[in-house]
Amino acid sequence: MLTRKNKLFFLKLLSLFSVVRGYNILVIVLAQYFTSIFILAPDKSVREVFFDPNLFVIVLASSGVIAAGYIINNFYDREKDLINRPQKTMLDRLVSQRTKLTGYFVTNFLSVVFASYVSFRAVVFFSLYIFGIWFYSHKLKKFPIIGNITAALLSITPFFAVFIYYKNFDEVIFVHATFLFLMLIMREMIKDLGNLRGDLAQNYKTIPIVYGEKTSKTIISILIIASLVPIYLLLFKYEVGYMYLYFYACVFLLLLFLIGLYMSNGKIHYVWLHNILKLIILTGAFCIVLIDVNVILDKVFR
Repeated sequence: MLTRKNKLFFLKLLSLFSVVRGYNILVIVLAQYFTSIFILAPDKSVREVFFDPNLFVIVLASSGVIAAGYIINNFYDREKDLINRPQKTMLDRLVSQRTKLTGYFVTNFLSVVFASYVSFRAVVFFSLYIFGIWFYSHKLKKFPIIGNITAALLSITPFFAVFIYYKNFDEVIFVHATFLFLMLIMREMIKDLGNLRGDLAQNYKTIPIVYGEKTSKTIISILIIASLVPIYLLLFKYEVGYMYLYFYACVFLLLLFLIGLYMSNGKIHYVWLHNILKLIILTGAFCIVLIDVNVILDKVFR
């Protein structure tokens, strides 16, 4: 039987995992590798990509910076999150603020050290990424529009790291990135709608607070329409293999999302809408393998 001390230790580990959003980082790591294998380096075997030490270091550095970003975001938002997400916040508080800050600096330092293994440009890239996350958490996230755009850009930055590494400039990659970017902006705006109480209490100037919920919903609707452009291009202009099934499903889910958006008037509704966007983003990461189903086994055993 676990002693009280051991139980507290495991609770603190769970708290730390919650603070750094370990599940999100795992998804990003898998998405980076899937993107490298099926989009950025289609001519290389799985073995070549998976055992590429430079790519491994880039993914490792990305994971470290992202984890540190969640820590500093949690540090700055502790009062707001106590209002918006009281249960999660109480779990997160099992780890002291001092420990969180120590983890933030150590993780960022190690990420830059890892990046130095690849090149000096990688060090500069991840240093700027670290600064961007801090500046967003400290200042930009409190402002409407620019905060949402910055959050979305920072979310796709890990993919730009592997994109720059492989130097693959095919148009289809930018179309995929545009679709993901639009989903991420909508997710940030839905989060703002669901976090009205905490944002008001902490004087955050988000879009629904400054311009109203109706304006926020109108902007999200425009973004949904805009997202149909990259979906159309990926379905009818570029070869995406069996991933076309995913994009048709996205059209259905976005239609369902749009209907739900104008029927929503409370936090629980916005949580459901947020989950729809999370589903689109999460399944998109795994559906990348559908681009080249016919050669998956060949790539694995080559």
